[in-house]
Amino acid sequence: MPGIDNEEFINEFHNVVRARHQNTILLLGYCHHTAQVLVEHNGKHVSAIVEERSLCSEYLQGGSLDNHLSNEPCALAWHTCYKIIRGICEGLHYLHKGVEYPIYHLELKPTKIFLDNYMMPKIGGFGFSRLFDTTETFNTSEVARTSVYMPPEYISKRQITPKFDVFSLGIIILQIMAGKESYTKYADIPPKEFIEHVYGLWVNRMQGTISKDTSCEVRTCIEIALKCVESSQVKRPTIKQIIQRLNKIDIVECSSIGELYRTREFAFEFLERITNDFSDQNKVGSGGYGDIYKGGARQWRRDCC
Repeated sequence: MPGIDNEEFINEFHNVVRARHQNTILLLGYCHHTAQVLVEHNGKHVSAIVEERSLCSEYLQGGSLDNHLSNEPCALAWHTCYKIIRGICEGLHYLHKGVEYPIYHLELKPTKIFLDNYMMPKIGGFGFSRLFDTTETFNTSEVARTSVYMPPEYISKRQITPKFDVFSLGIIILQIMAGKESYTKYADIPPKEFIEHVYGLWVNRMQGTISKDTSCEVRTCIEIALKCVESSQVKRPTIKQIIQRLNKIDIVECSSIGELYRTREFAFEFLERITNDFSDQNKVGSGGYGDIYKGGARQWRRDCC
């Protein structure tokens, strides 16, 4: 872990150890090694102490989310994009609400989000994070490294609140939905126009075959992102409210699936009644056409289920 000081390293270690969630990186090991070596200094060889520190985490084959983003909407299939967005939100919700003291990441961005072999997102890189036991506003003189993911209140007043990470989350979702430069490129477009524009990009990608459930997911993700990047932190949702909004989509989709299942059950029952009547009227021995037809209907039912 080159380039970070001892305080950052200790923060990373303690916070990663505390975070245990499917959408946060799992820490596997730790190494701290100090040794004396001969180095050249001002033309002379001198003895110096070299300190090496490492955190060993699970290997994530998908690399960072940043590798999958460009100036266009994310090239991954929509169900994968939604899985990533949902997973980041779940991981952030755990950091803010799922541990004894809230963990504010404070440097959430695509290079800090990693993907496993199944494209499950995991939040890592806790070097700048802080633990707080309240939801108050804190002031700091520390300057973070990537301003595009930083909210206005931090840039102007160095204020840290739970809405810091929410703003960063909004930028990440916008980059998935509309490209890396979406926040600055479309900053002056009215929200409704922006939603329709980005929605149209995904409809075109799916060649107009977008389902009702997918349509709901796409629009909801765009709307959430825009609310997260509100200049006023008061207008931004909490991570809990974001999860609740996403859960409503799942409830609607489950209802749709349930209705489809009931429709299929009715169709199967109707088909079996027809085949029973056909079998009774046309059976010839034990291997007649009626039995063949009935067997085919049962096989179709098994395949569909």
